[in-house]
Amino acid sequence: MKTVGKYALSVIVGLLAFGAMLFLPAGTFHYWQGWVFLTVFALATWIPSVYLMRTNPAALERRMHAGPLRETRVLQKIVSVIAFSSLVALIVFSVFDHRFGWSTVPATVSVIGDVLVAVGLGAAMLVVIQNGYAAANVTVESEQTLTSTGLYGLVRHPMYTGNVIMMIGIPLALGSYWGLVFVIPGLLVLAVRIRDEEGLLEQELRGYSEYERQVHYRLLPYVW
Repeated sequence: MKTVGKYALSVIVGLLAFGAMLFLPAGTFHYWQGWVFLTVFALATWIPSVYLMRTNPAALERRMHAGPLRETRVLQKIVSVIAFSSLVALIVFSVFDHRFGWSTVPATVSVIGDVLVAVGLGAAMLVVIQNGYAAANVTVESEQTLTSTGLYGLVRHPMYTGNVIMMIGIPLALGSYWGLVFVIPGLLVLAVRIRDEEGLLEQELRGYSEYERQVHYRLLPYVW
């Protein structure tokens, strides 16, 4: 019941925060791209979260422990702040782009963007279902075991792959091409996070070094 209460509060706070990031820069509520994006984002996170609440509440609890204050490593605290700031900037700038018409994005492209957001978020949540220890912060628990099947059989950090897909989809969904520029710093920050995280996993998670030799790619098959 404690987890349910925390999750309900996080949903309310999240909706208010996203609403502010979308509709204040837009200067209007007559912004269908914003409403569709908000709906897609909510459903793509709520449905898997409700499933986790019923089947693995501990995994959902780990997902809610997010943010710089939850990180134990200094570099990850810095990375977390930059990553969060980049995401906010990406959303707000994309809305301003749409509002002032800096780029013209067809409705079809915005729908494709929403599909990418749904796929990215869906992949990230599927990772949590497959690996209950996939926390929002970089940590290794004493009883944690290595997961190497499912999406982890394709890349070593499938949750971050989902995040990249989502980042590409957000500007398009909100009616912006220029917002894609913010994907670049997002990728750089993610690369730093992954390298530091792997250093921790190699030291503290049994079998991870062998897993690295079996699954060669971190984020995207045949690329990196």
